Amino acid sequence: MTDATISDPAAVRQSGPPAQARGMRLPLHWLGVAPFFIFALMFLILPTFYLVVGAFQNDQGQFTLENIASLFQPSILAAYWISIKVSFASAILGALIGIAISIAIVRGGLPRWVRSATMTFSGVASNFAGVPLAFAFLATLGRLGLVTILLRDVLGINIYALGFNILSFWGLTLTYLFFQIPLMVVIITPAIDGLKKEWGEAASTLGATQFQYWRMVAIPVLWPSFLGTVILLFANAFGAIATAYALTGSSLNIVPILLYAQIRGDVLHNPHLGYALAFGMIFITGLANIFYIWFRTRSERWLK
Repeated sequence: MTDATISDPAAVRQSGPPAQARGMRLPLHWLGVAPFFIFALMFLILPTFYLVVGAFQNDQGQFTLENIASLFQPSILAAYWISIKVSFASAILGALIGIAISIAIVRGGLPRWVRSATMTFSGVASNFAGVPLAFAFLATLGRLGLVTILLRDVLGINIYALGFNILSFWGLTLTYLFFQIPLMVVIITPAIDGLKKEWGEAASTLGATQFQYWRMVAIPVLWPSFLGTVILLFANAFGAIATAYALTGSSLNIVPILLYAQIRGDVLHNPHLGYALAFGMIFITGLANIFYIWFRTRSERWLK
């Protein structure tokens, strides 16, 4: 009786799940990431596509290269060059200072609470930008800022008489460092954590000094991560507009401010030239991110 029941095809079909029901199951495992893809599509992919298409169109919607050719005007090239210099200076300084802080809190023998406090502050400060950051620096290093007054009245140092100006190239670079240094700390700290203790012990066993260990082992391993993070910091500063506009207004001719003026129509309203300016920024930041991904892939081979 038992054998007959098991071998009965009808009984087997009833005990197993219907094939049609298995084929109509909804992919519920995609629901968790659906908001991300929808958000990226609506606020990143479609707007970027719209800007790229608009850069190659005129007011009548016809294809043209005039907007791209306009990017080679001396004033626009100067704006790109100033933006590149500010981004490069803030990226290099932020990377050097940030990696020094990371090495100190990871391998410097400091108390654990110092690392926790530094990482917490870095996570917050790396996202602190825009009008609040500009106001903070104006209140600190402006002509009547707190630090400016203290240096003048207590130490007799007038930084503005010495040539400093918060509304200049170095003033904007210094402001950008407020979020560039913490971002470097957040990104490079896991890479420093990835330096294996066995490497240092092996170098010490072979008679290497601490300087030789860093020069011949640690720095070559960290070098791809460092370069990749520098490129990421460059892209981060190159696309920043709120801080620069709130701090300098139109006194410093950088690309984001020039783009904002074209879109808003402060002087010459040419939205398609604005699209071309945005396309140039997308091209530069896209290259930066490609190099960042490449360097990160190289560094992960050593840090696994």
